[in-house]
Amino acid sequence: MKLLLDADVLLDTALRREPFAADSDRLIQWCQETPQAALVAWHSISNLYYLLHAAHSDAGAREFITDLMRFAVVASGGTEAVRQALTLPLRDFEDALQVAAALSGGADFIITRNIRDFGRSPLPVVTPSHFLRKILRP
Repeated sequence: MKLLLDADVLLDTALRREPFAADSDRLIQWCQETPQAALVAWHSISNLYYLLHAAHSDAGAREFITDLMRFAVVASGGTEAVRQALTLPLRDFEDALQVAAALSGGADFIITRNIRDFGRSPLPVVTPSHFLRKILRP
């Protein structure tokens, strides 16, 4: 099973955003223990770096991304992925880029707390909490 982890889930862990950090931590732990399970959209890396650099430091941002790259695969993106994102029926273009990355990486689910904005995604979109409670342990 492959999961595309939206940046909000990763930021919940990196920035200890409560009350979401605990579920995001458990999800990331599962991904670390499940080879090839985690995907991250290519454009999320720069967003993560920017936000973590602002909140912590260059070194802190780089350390988090280095740790992420130990278990996550960056879903490829390029001209075709952007073209695909432009055709998806999502209002938020950044979310459409997430979906295009998930599709290019063969994801089974997109994991985000922002499920409302992914309402017309061709892939199932669930929260970390839902994934942990209903899909991983039905």
